[in-house]
Amino acid sequence: MRFWKKLIAKQIAERIFQALDQSINYRERTALGVPASRLDQKVFYDNPSLLQNAPFLRTLLQNPNHIGCHTLGDSEPFFAGTQHLERELISICAEDILKGEPDAQDGYIAAGGTEANIQAVWIYRNYFMREKGADISEIGILCSEDSHYSMFKAGNLLNLKNYPIKVNFDNRQINKSHLSATIQKAQKDGIRYFIVVANMMTTMFGSVDEVSDYVEILEQEKIAFKLHVDGAFGGFIYPFSAPQLSLNFNNPHVTSVTLDAHKLVEAPYGTGIFLIRKGWIKYACTEEAQYVNGLDVTLSGSRSGANAVAVWMILMTYGPNGWFEKIHILNYRTKWLCEQLDELNIEYFRQSGSNIVAIKSEYISEALAHQFGLVPDIHIGKANWYKIVVMDHVTVDELDKFITAVREMLEKKNVKGFEKLIG
Repeated sequence: MRFWKKLIAKQIAERIFQALDQSINYRERTALGVPASRLDQKVFYDNPSLLQNAPFLRTLLQNPNHIGCHTLGDSEPFFAGTQHLERELISICAEDILKGEPDAQDGYIAAGGTEANIQAVWIYRNYFMREKGADISEIGILCSEDSHYSMFKAGNLLNLKNYPIKVNFDNRQINKSHLSATIQKAQKDGIRYFIVVANMMTTMFGSVDEVSDYVEILEQEKIAFKLHVDGAFGGFIYPFSAPQLSLNFNNPHVTSVTLDAHKLVEAPYGTGIFLIRKGWIKYACTEEAQYVNGLDVTLSGSRSGANAVAVWMILMTYGPNGWFEKIHILNYRTKWLCEQLDELNIEYFRQSGSNIVAIKSEYISEALAHQFGLVPDIHIGKANWYKIVVMDHVTVDELDKFITAVREMLEKKNVKGFEKLIG
């Protein structure tokens, strides 16, 4: 690991306080032109004795603005200290987790995975238009039907047509025949350039796309494309549970990746992470942002530096070995759940290495789903699947309560042949 090290709480606090000392303190420095300040002191009480052991709270109160992308060069000098921590965090994610080459990726902390996915589509759309002379009607978004809704939001915002690919119902893998047929249809529609989004664990199923399914046919047909990986759910689990991973910067076809720290990492909401190879983020540059030092290449513009600090704190607290252990424990619990479902002959889907289990709805009553907080694949109409996401708070004890309730429900229903089902 080049950047990711385990630090004790005292070391983490020292690094953050040093960073804050290198950023503007509105009490000590006159800054007449900065359209910001610390959080309102009439509402947010600032007690130094309380904050000396609370680096995140102090960061919130000092209120650093991380507008722009700090891996490019110039940024707003008023917030240089915490920007450095964000750069370090980007390097941890891009290099230590996703196997990128040293100093070969740009990135920033976005408002969430949705923004990061839209950022990628925005960049590639502009690339095709500027470098290839493409008309906007010639660019399409290609992804599986299990992909996050942000792909369709991106299509709507950027005036691009979406081409969703059907997946096989039981294993959630891309239907190659439908992929081929969809590409042919898109070409008839006039699409000459594709923005491809491959999933590193979908939100509902935890399913993982095989990049080669897209690449082989697009290269065979000599169709121009750029490939983005949506790892908003799986980016902090799958690289640790599937070492054979091809959805990272080791794969030359992967140009950008979305991660999302406010899911598995349990950071505050608003901590999506956008990563992209050097030389590409310039296609999102807003040259009209002349008052911003370094201009702005991000979708959100101004954003809280405290979110970047929070993610940095979490990863440094665990360190790479501690994080691997955390993922191992979650996978153990998930495996335990699947073993219990197997004993009951209940059908489900689980991607190997994933902490999501999607159970076919015929085995789960709506009342049971409500009782245990299961999430359906659709909220309008009858659900096909209910999912369980094994997080830190989802212990084996909690899962055992669920399994017991499922067994009791099946017994009460007196399903024909139930004795055979449970052996």
